[in-house]
Amino acid sequence: MFTTLRNAWKIPELRKKIIFTLVIFLIYRLGSNIPVPYVNVEALSTYFSQNLSTTVLGLYNVMSGSAFSNATVFALSIQPYINASIIIELLTIAIPALERLAKDEGEEGKKKIQRITRFTTVGLALLMGFAYFVMCKNYGLLTDTGFLAGLVIVATFTAGASLVMWLGEQIDQNGIGNGISMILFAGIISRIPVLISNAVSALRTGTLKWYWLILLVVGMLLLIMFIVFITNSERRIRVQYAKRVVGRKMYGGQDTYLPIKVNMSGVLPVIFAQSITSLPATIVAFTGTGGSGFWEWMNKYVFDNKSAVYLVIYFLLIIAFSYFYATIQFNPIEISNNLKKNGGFIPGFRPGKPTSDFILKVINKITLFGALYLAIVAILPILTGIIIKNSSLAVGGTSVIIVVGVALETVKSLEAQMLMRHYKGFLE
Repeated sequence: MFTTLRNAWKIPELRKKIIFTLVIFLIYRLGSNIPVPYVNVEALSTYFSQNLSTTVLGLYNVMSGSAFSNATVFALSIQPYINASIIIELLTIAIPALERLAKDEGEEGKKKIQRITRFTTVGLALLMGFAYFVMCKNYGLLTDTGFLAGLVIVATFTAGASLVMWLGEQIDQNGIGNGISMILFAGIISRIPVLISNAVSALRTGTLKWYWLILLVVGMLLLIMFIVFITNSERRIRVQYAKRVVGRKMYGGQDTYLPIKVNMSGVLPVIFAQSITSLPATIVAFTGTGGSGFWEWMNKYVFDNKSAVYLVIYFLLIIAFSYFYATIQFNPIEISNNLKKNGGFIPGFRPGKPTSDFILKVINKITLFGALYLAIVAILPILTGIIIKNSSLAVGGTSVIIVVGVALETVKSLEAQMLMRHYKGFLE
């Protein structure tokens, strides 16, 4: 990775892209440290430190690099855009008009869907900003509860989310890697100094033993190696193309493969599962309800991420969402038909239904392994936090998957661009 970065730095064009990306990171981190007016940041930080881990707000806080718990301009970070993208992607499958835009209208259709996604992002940012304001108002975390103050707070959150979306798009056009992924990467990485500081403080106070810290570091390195291995793993289905004569030329006759990633859905099943399992506790946190004995019991035995019920539901939801995304991304019948149209076939299987059945069988097996991998990586840090009595690792698995995935994707992008620029052509 470091060798790739060093070699990329030697190429002037790639050096400009890297510098541009770093400048965007700097702007993002500056915006993540500018507080929104009329919010009592100290009282808000105290509230979040006591109630953060049991709600989806903990996930938002990690993704934003702690900007969410400090009510900064970029508190909503890239979350509204991610949610909007997922919603539009699902609607593209359900609504025929959007499906035609995505498949039949080419680049122009993609631009229209992108505009729809932007408007949806602004709408979700307004909704999330208003919910944030209501939560702060219910818990007495505002210095001014008037209409004008509320308008300023909601408008600032919305503008911040829109600006982050624009920064991500600028990275896509002029920087390195995927803009949204790079923004997430910057937010998560920015928490590393805080985690190191907390570990040192825990060692000094005696709340964390030195041998636990060594085990945590070794375990994290092993986890990173495991994630890298699974991220690069794929099942290759052999495909052959029959020879055919068109005019005086012969086409086909090649032997290739159909790659199927072990973890084809990325980290989305984990994010969705955590959002749903934490949704009741999040509603209670936003609305200020839940003072009854029933809600206290639910918070202790169901909503708490250290309870057995929560972990079982979380585990099952990750597996369910992994299959859901595999179904969306891979259509065995469509793949089989495309192979048949292009003269391709899988050795040992007849074209048509036998081929689609075989592909479906392989996808189901691969998806199960990938789902178990995601569930184990997501739950292992929670169990570790319970053992060492430190809940700060509750969303560590999600963070590591995102950071490692973005790092690998960025390195591959740099290598591809360097290969393209070092290519000498046929005449040399």
